[in-house]
Amino acid sequence: MTRMRGAALLLVLWLVTLLAALVGTFALAARTEHLQGQVLARGLEAREAARAGIEYAIVRAAAADPRFRWTADGSERTWQFGDAEVTVRIVDEQGKVDLNMADASLLSALMQQLGLDDRAAMQVAGAILDWRDADPLTQPAGGAEEPQYREAGRGYGPANEPMRSIAEVEQVLGMTPDLYARLAPLVTVYSGLAVPDPAAAPPLVRAAMGVGGTPPPLVAGNSGTYSIESRASIRGRTAVLRVVVRSGGNGLPGSAWTALRWEEGASPR
Repeated sequence: MTRMRGAALLLVLWLVTLLAALVGTFALAARTEHLQGQVLARGLEAREAARAGIEYAIVRAAAADPRFRWTADGSERTWQFGDAEVTVRIVDEQGKVDLNMADASLLSALMQQLGLDDRAAMQVAGAILDWRDADPLTQPAGGAEEPQYREAGRGYGPANEPMRSIAEVEQVLGMTPDLYARLAPLVTVYSGLAVPDPAAAPPLVRAAMGVGGTPPPLVAGNSGTYSIESRASIRGRTAVLRVVVRSGGNGLPGSAWTALRWEEGASPR
């Protein structure tokens, strides 16, 4: 009898231990899910706050009252939006070099401002022109058509049509990741201008244009096409939106702007 009672006691203790382990595991899983939910919720809040930054920047750039109008000159502006800290930069696309419109001289001068020597700069500038034009003829001062791409071991040739995004220039023969990283903030495919507006142009573009001195005043809203970066941080989470937008909803009801490019990301602060 005593032996049976001892065995029963051991069984009960074993069951209690098992139940305690199960409860502990369940509690840990619940806690983990709760923390994951909080992280996801904060990430969503940060993303929506960054989206609010985009909307706010567009409204301020188009404000009729000059006292409230933002100049699209790339300046950082930070403010508190609820629990989120939002930082926005807005740049007028008219101040950038249009990859589909600029001539070889301007493109080459820009490449030289980025550190290329004269020959390499002309080669890359010519390759950009050969990428976007429809003919199979290589530019006189350099460039690259299909034979040059084959010789370089590329499995493709020039598109022979206008670029649809600035990322397309990464495929141009002679373009490197480092060069593209420095070039990307200075170029566009949306302005439609052969020569950038010097009032909106960043210093390197103005130098490539041969324009010195103090730039003329930039009137925000003069083009309606902007690059905007909006970064929102909230309780340890950061969301970033990088977009190119054009004022006007393209016929969509209730829309004040049209997105031409949209890139987003999130990370711990």
